[in-house]
Amino acid sequence: MGSLKIENVKKSFGPVDVLKGIDLDVSDGEFVVFVGPSGCGKSTLLRVIAGLEDASSGRVLIDGDDVSTTPPAKRGIAMVFQTYALYPHLTVKNNMGLGLKQAATPAAEIDRRISAASAMLSLEPYLARRPAELSGGQRQRVAIGRAVVREPKLFLFDEPLSNLDAALRVNTRIEIAQLHRRLKATMVYVTHDQVEAMTLADKIVVLNAGRIEQIGAPMELYNSPANEFVAGFIGSPKMNFIDGARLGESVKTIGIRPEHLTVDTKKGAWKGTVVHVEHLGADTNLYLDCEQAGLITVRLFGAFEAAPDAMLYVTPTPGKTYRFGEDGKALT
Repeated sequence: MGSLKIENVKKSFGPVDVLKGIDLDVSDGEFVVFVGPSGCGKSTLLRVIAGLEDASSGRVLIDGDDVSTTPPAKRGIAMVFQTYALYPHLTVKNNMGLGLKQAATPAAEIDRRISAASAMLSLEPYLARRPAELSGGQRQRVAIGRAVVREPKLFLFDEPLSNLDAALRVNTRIEIAQLHRRLKATMVYVTHDQVEAMTLADKIVVLNAGRIEQIGAPMELYNSPANEFVAGFIGSPKMNFIDGARLGESVKTIGIRPEHLTVDTKKGAWKGTVVHVEHLGADTNLYLDCEQAGLITVRLFGAFEAAPDAMLYVTPTPGKTYRFGEDGKALT
């Protein structure tokens, strides 16, 4: 229960093609995350899966059944939005159970499901409260609980953590990961935050301009990006890209991740001037203007002191560089 198949789905709004032929298979129980820049089509694709938008062409299948023309309420899905979408006049308990009540689910069954979901999400102390009496993180847990009680075939999350502060995002992310392990449910999750994608996903789908650039496990995308776009999108700080000709290489672009560079005060492959230093506690990010490579970022573990305009030498870690051709595709 809960497999998803998308076959050549296209979506246009007037003359604008937002989805340009999406093919995707999601296995039962998988946690799949859509990532990509703003406007890449990830939220539109989620809405097509949910039935909130009609595809211009192509098919959406859930558990092998074509649901392309099926109303959202009959697709066996539950969606969690970034805005929570809670009814302010209802208690937490009634917000969680409203959909079941509207579906004429017996009262005892509603109570059972709410009790189980609230225990899972640590919401028992708040069942009698209204949304205005809750923190942002608690409201988001209520929205997730409302989805859980429906026992759907498929959970859809549309940037559910974007309205939370940094600490709450971390806590709620852990709760969602734990929820997935407990329920063993199929989840499709949209985010612009690659940290969420890397930490939550079994499989990441990288979208760009309405097309899929690459699909794979988080570390597969990190270690073996298919092209320059994926290499630059996955990883923080982002990968350094250097003109191959500038380094005497025969390829268009050389890619080096910031953590795959070492610095020395006396010798190294490239000589550079410190432009800026970011002290992050556990890490230090150095921004250097190098004679051979241009402006690059170096990520160092731990504290590193360097004054602006200081001269340093930078050396790439052997075997940790990437090469990209004229078409942007990775070269092996």
